[in-house]
Amino acid sequence: MKLFKSAACLALLGAAMLSSAPAFAQTKWNLPAAYPADNPHSVNLAEFTKDVATATGGKLQITLHPAASLFKAPEIKRAVQTGQAQVGEVLISLHENEDPVYGIDVVPFLATSYPEALKLYQASKPAIEKKLAAQGMMLLFAVPWGPQGIYAKKDINTVDDMKGLKWRAYNVGTSRIAELVGAQPVTIQAAELPQALATGVVNAFMTSGSTGYDSKAWETMTHFYDTQAWIPKNVTFVNKAAFDALDKPTQEAVLKAAATAETRGWKLAEEKAAWYLDQLKANKMQVLPPSAPLKTGLKKIGDQLTADWLKKAGADGQGVIDAYKKM
Repeated sequence: MKLFKSAACLALLGAAMLSSAPAFAQTKWNLPAAYPADNPHSVNLAEFTKDVATATGGKLQITLHPAASLFKAPEIKRAVQTGQAQVGEVLISLHENEDPVYGIDVVPFLATSYPEALKLYQASKPAIEKKLAAQGMMLLFAVPWGPQGIYAKKDINTVDDMKGLKWRAYNVGTSRIAELVGAQPVTIQAAELPQALATGVVNAFMTSGSTGYDSKAWETMTHFYDTQAWIPKNVTFVNKAAFDALDKPTQEAVLKAAATAETRGWKLAEEKAAWYLDQLKANKMQVLPPSAPLKTGLKKIGDQLTADWLKKAGADGQGVIDAYKKM
């Protein structure tokens, strides 16, 4: 009789445990990102993680870590490649030294409008996907920044006025611009820019309106020249092994959420670009078009950097440029 009661108790206990257990195994991913939580890129990533959670009924939970809080910007890609994080977002041109294809969107004056930038992305996407695949990763989506302009504490009427400036560099292209105009390149990532400006480590830089806004550039800078030099992109990618470990419906949910994030991100970037320039003006910065001599000088630099890029990228790079020009 005691044996029967014990068996019955065990059966009831087992049933209770089963009823309280989740109906499925939950997968958790980490998504490191380099920009503040209220930056449009981070906002878009947060929406992406919500879309994935909703579409999978909570089966896949992705935790976003903005503002370089989990990994610094240059470390994010390696972290995803090695499986320290499952998915990540990074300014892809940070890795141009690895492969020139990662820097195509920062070749100055190659694509200076959002329609042109989208065409350049479509032309370069197969090459980027191939490179990421060789490194054990898969491209999910790409989202642009605003057009790049020059921030300074003085009038910049020609490229000669940039000589001697302590110029913030964040990739190959911005370092080369410094070299070509006689400025001093100082490597500073976005998360470190406010401190670098406050302490005078840099006194000029080229970036978007949004990074200028995030960094409160008006506290140290007086001028923004809207040169629209290029439109860089952040790329979100996933560790291929982590993606392959998901079941088919979850994989499809991730890809669908990624496609939605890409469309939403491009639309948001274009809408916000003008708003950010308005904020610079509201904070008493002079927002100006480049003078004709400055534009001419920057165009010559752009031609030089395009030639430099093609020399490094070889036939593959020429193929991307040719595809872009046919679109």
